[in-house]
Amino acid sequence: SMMDTYIRAAIGALEASSSPALVAGLVVLAIGALWMALTPAKGAHSVENRLNAYGQVNVDDILDSERMSRSFAERVLWPGIKRLLSRLGKLLPGQATADTERQLLHAGRPGGMTALDFIGLRLLLAVVLGGAALALSWRDQPVTSALTRGGLGALLGFLLPAVWLRSKVSSRKAEILRALPNALDMLSMGVEAGLGFEACMLRLGDQWQNELTREFQRAVMEIRVGATRNEALEHLAARTDVPELNTFVAVLIQSTELGVSIAEVLHQQAAQMREKRRQRAEALARQAAIKMLFPLAFFIFPALFVVILGPALPRILDSLGGL
Repeated sequence: SMMDTYIRAAIGALEASSSPALVAGLVVLAIGALWMALTPAKGAHSVENRLNAYGQVNVDDILDSERMSRSFAERVLWPGIKRLLSRLGKLLPGQATADTERQLLHAGRPGGMTALDFIGLRLLLAVVLGGAALALSWRDQPVTSALTRGGLGALLGFLLPAVWLRSKVSSRKAEILRALPNALDMLSMGVEAGLGFEACMLRLGDQWQNELTREFQRAVMEIRVGATRNEALEHLAARTDVPELNTFVAVLIQSTELGVSIAEVLHQQAAQMREKRRQRAEALARQAAIKMLFPLAFFIFPALFVVILGPALPRILDSLGGL
């Protein structure tokens, strides 16, 4: 073959040559080639690096696959709507943005909306409802009436999200206040049983799912990422804005600074919360009679009068007519 021909030619050249320098050079080249062949390659293209690369996880690929697993609305429509709402939200002054941000924080940030998103939603609903009301009444009503209805629709669209957000804040605070006494009892029992305070809060979240336990779990996550316990508790109080919970957090922080036993503080706070819950129940029971007055006067009493006086009403009218 051709390779055998080249090998015989090389051997013949070596035999024909009597120069020691040429033989020494060929020996050096052979040793260098053998060393390069046996030494493992270094750098990005080595076998070891390539094998290690197969075991590594590409975060971008995971995020892309996780995004593609969502629906079209979650991947495209909702982000586009949020960008539109953020641009519309920049039209209002900064004070309104700060107040809205505080209300969204107290409401648990529904839908992950920011203040600009919520303000943009209000403006968008105002434009949509106002335009719809104006379009529906433009043909059949005079111009003044159509403009009035359009303005009322825009006002309704602007105010409805604010009313919904206030109701969301109120319902969340009521849920936290209702769950607080039982949560403090469970925290007190857990600490007295030997668990740490953070472990008790996590355990409470595993056993009971509500707004308060989710806030406890978030506080524990903040502690794990580097925040101190007092800072995490202060953030918890700021996110909820419940007076009873704020008092509990203040007492707990003060006890930590003074070195008082947490178990004793939790036991006392649980007893106080149970007493306050009983007092709130008594206050609501006293208000029940007054709250029942309006349904009785406007709905029940007229029906009773019709049933009682209905059969006798014709005779009464005949008697009065005879007079």
